[in-house]
Order: sequence, then structure tokens, then C-alpha cells
Amino acid sequence: MGSFRRYYIKNNRKALWRLMREYFTVYLPKQRNSSPHTIAACRDTWNLFLRYLSAHKKLPIERIDFPDINRETIMEFLDHMEREKGWKVATKNHRLSCIRSFFHYASCVEPALYAYTAELDSIPLKKAVNKSHVVEFISETGMKTLLATPNPKQKAGMRDQFFMALMYDTAARDCEMLGMKLGDFHAGNNTVYLMGKGAKPRLVPVSVETTALFQEYCKRFHADGSNSEPLFYTVHRHQKTRMSDDNVARFLKKYAAEARVQCPDIPERVYPHMIRRSRAMHLYRSGMPLELLSEFLGHQDPETTLIYAFADTEMKREAIKKASVNQSVISNDITEKGIWEDDRDIIARLCKGC
Repeated sequence: MGSFRRYYIKNNRKALWRLMREYFTVYLPKQRNSSPHTIAACRDTWNLFLRYLSAHKKLPIERIDFPDINRETIMEFLDHMEREKGWKVATKNHRLSCIRSFFHYASCVEPALYAYTAELDSIPLKKAVNKSHVVEFISETGMKTLLATPNPKQKAGMRDQFFMALMYDTAARDCEMLGMKLGDFHAGNNTVYLMGKGAKPRLVPVSVETTALFQEYCKRFHADGSNSEPLFYTVHRHQKTRMSDDNVARFLKKYAAEARVQCPDIPERVYPHMIRRSRAMHLYRSGMPLELLSEFLGHQDPETTLIYAFADTEMKREAIKKASVNQSVISNDITEKGIWEDDRDIIARLCKGC
């Protein structure tokens, strides 16, 4: 591809930035009707990749173009993020798909770019150990301990406690929590409006206790706010901006470590999605039908919810225990008598092998 790269550099300067602008402002939101979460994930991937090229390849960001991006560079980027940031296999595959998606769009607009797309398509997706039937979750006792850990007398403690309580109560995804606006919480009827994957909205009930936390939270964080403001925010240059997922992961890790002192069964690694899974598992154990649980979680495919039925070892253990009790009752009530009992002649023949 050497001669092609030289030709492209000469005749198509800055095409990367022009096509990327069209991809994020026209193609994804208007032509594909992609959800804000999908667009944000693709944008985050490219931000990380471009910063990597600048820091490790010593390329000025404004001068980066298609000839600077190849199979080897992308594989180095993915491996670097796995080592430095602890990216799992699923994360690496997802980031690679985000990069490929843009290149497929670019080659459709400008067929001359197909050579780049074909090169990236040769990067294999990494296979992971199948853990589809393993669900990491926190026990109900552990969740109570975790939710009680922040100090609500401190401003940050109040915010963090409300965030975790609302996330658990609604079983919301991290991106759904961070995408919520102030007007999405309806204190009058104890409901919350969530925008899920694929721009799929749902209305979720919350407890009166969570609504009370919301009202106290608003007194300190939204005293003069408008309904269009992000519900959870940080202040940058006197402007309220959406709180980052890194911030959530950071305070969750901190409180989990503190709560683990009182409740050792809290897992060593607690992350935002574990709160959602914990709520789902607790609801399933309480008797919520899988069909209703699927709707509550906002699963596009109801079969996704079957993971909680597969993974619940406690319910399996209880079923085995009940079965064992029933078997012992049967064996105690029905005592079958051997044909040789009380017959010395038969016993003597059995001993002689006759």
C-alpha cells in the first residue's frame, strides 16, 4: 500500500477530519438514528485513539490523516489499553468495532479508502472465556451496607448516596444514570424516565425512600436548576456538565472498600454495572417473573434475562435441599424388606455361593 498512501497524501489532505465530522454529525444521528450512548461510545473510542497517536507516535493531532492509521497501529493501541487500562476482551472488541464502523462509512463515501477498510477488517476479534452464565452481584446485606457508607452530611456524600440508591432502585445502566436530566425524575408519582439502549425509553417506579433522597439532593444541587440540566453533574468553568463514568467508578470503588470492612462478602471489585445486576438478581429471587424483569431492565431481547435464572446458585441449592428432604422422607416411610431376611436357609446358601 506504499504507493497508494503517497498518492492519497498528495491528493486528499485532511479527509479524515472532514469525514469524521460528517460521520458524527450527520451519519450516526440522522441517517442511522443511533442512540446518544452509541454515538458517545464511538466518540470516546476515537478520542482515546487519537490521543494515543499523539502521545506514542508523536503525531500532532491536527495533522493525523488516513495514511497514519493502519493495522499495526490499531493493534498496538488495543494492546496498550489492555495493559495500561485493564481493558477486557469485550471492551477491546467493542473499541475495534467502533473504529471499523467509521472506516466502513468512509470507504462508502470515498471508495478510494476501501484499501484501509480491508486492512482493518483483517484484524481478528479476540476470543474470551465464555462467562455468559456467570453473574457477579452483591448480596442484599452487602447492598444495604454499601448504600449506608457515604456520609449524607457532606455534599459529595449526599450526592454519591443518592446516585447509588437510585441506580440500585431502578437497575439503571451507568450511561442511563449519567444521561438523566433533572426533569426525568417525577417525584409526584415516584417514577423515573430512562433512555436505554437503542434510544428505547422506559418509565421505572422508584421507592418513596429514593424520592425523599431526591428531594434532599435537589435542595443542595438543584436549588435554582432547570429541568434540562443533567441530574448528576460536575462544575467546569462555572458550567454544569454531565458527570463522567470515571467519577462514578472512582467513588464506587472507594465506598466498596469501606463497606467491605463491615461486610466481607462484598466483592473485591465493585463496578457500576454490578449494582444493576445485583438489583436484578434480588428481584428475581423475590419472585419477579423473568418476562417482567426483562421489561424492567429494558432488555431488547427477553432471552438476555435468562442469565439470572441460569446463574442463581442459591435457588438451585434450595431446590436440591428440598429434593433431598423429599427423598429422605420417602426412604424413611417405605422400608423394603430383603427376601433373605428371617430365612436362615437362604442366608446359608448365599454365603456358600449356592
